[in-house]
Amino acid sequence: MRALLQRVSRAEVRVAGQPIGRIGPGLLILLGVGPTDVPELAVDLARKIAELRIFPDQAGRTNRSLLEVGGEALVVSQFTLFADTRRGRRPGFTWAAPPAQAEALYEVFCDALAAHGVRVARGRFGAEMEVELVNAGPFTIWLDTAAPA
Repeated sequence: MRALLQRVSRAEVRVAGQPIGRIGPGLLILLGVGPTDVPELAVDLARKIAELRIFPDQAGRTNRSLLEVGGEALVVSQFTLFADTRRGRRPGFTWAAPPAQAEALYEVFCDALAAHGVRVARGRFGAEMEVELVNAGPFTIWLDTAAPA
């Protein structure tokens, strides 16, 4: 699984111009699923993100987690995180999981994050979405669950 985390002061996702998910301070999480990903990986990634110390404490150091600051999460499926751009000018997406598998693991991830006490807003899987955010920091982190080569 791949997740792009953006610390935000607010974020919103719209489908056909209509808001379907909105959060205040917290994380916008763009989530991609690979073909070898399994539910346990989604649960572990959700825990890691909930506990990741990327929010400032009173001294301005990144010592607080999403849980500690009472932050929210907007999770948007993003198969393009698995784009293969090694050849040609058009990305390939064969490294992304098939839609049924990806949607199931997207839901497992969202449910696992919510189980930690995080308020989770969601995009609509497979839909054309507009995502608006105010990146706080700016602070953006890339997580990839694949073991380093």
